[in-house]
Amino acid sequence: MYSQTDRKAAKASPLIYLVEDEDSIRELVLYTLDNSGLEAKGFAEGKSFWQAMEEKQPDLVLLDIMLPGEDGLSILKKLRSSKFSRLPVIMLTAKGSEYDKVSALDGGADDYIAKPFGLMELKARVNALLRRTRPGNQEELRLGDLRVNIPRHTVTVGGGEISLTIKEFDLLVYLLRNEDAVLSREQLLQQVWGYDFAGETRTVDTHILTLRSKLGSAGALVKTVRGLGYKIGEGE
Repeated sequence: MYSQTDRKAAKASPLIYLVEDEDSIRELVLYTLDNSGLEAKGFAEGKSFWQAMEEKQPDLVLLDIMLPGEDGLSILKKLRSSKFSRLPVIMLTAKGSEYDKVSALDGGADDYIAKPFGLMELKARVNALLRRTRPGNQEELRLGDLRVNIPRHTVTVGGGEISLTIKEFDLLVYLLRNEDAVLSREQLLQQVWGYDFAGETRTVDTHILTLRSKLGSAGALVKTVRGLGYKIGEGE
């Protein structure tokens, strides 16, 4: 049983929601996260997850793709088009399924973990994403009318705020920190997503297209360098 002090500490811990229909996996992951200084709640399907989302928003969601009723990709799509669009999401995908990985990343997931996964890897991925989405440094990046406030996780163009997913935000920040440098797709995958993705670069192109569209007039700052990759800058 928790003591009163323990309960207060738990409330201050990052809250993780896990949507996983396999009872054994769900209970093991919840146990692992709860014993890692995090507060975790599990759901076997989408309906109970959405009910909990309206009551309290978590700091991060672990979302299985294969679910009864509403599948994980459908839930991800709803999250990214709702008031929860900036919520960090890690997808749990089938082992070796390239389609699941591509679909998850192109759908706006911030990371994915292939089943079966190690619990140490899971904790590391969760903590890494929580650190990226809770920055402590005070920093603002500027280019033309574009402003990116990193600790507040806000993007504005000409004073108007732009809503980006976590991964779109990370991509924009990396481009801005390397202004005028030509960055290959492989380099962006490694630096923004944190790992090599078997040479798969379509997800970078998809995120670049979406980022340009969302940035509106500032989208022209993100340039394609044919045969090489992408860069951001005011010049050609």
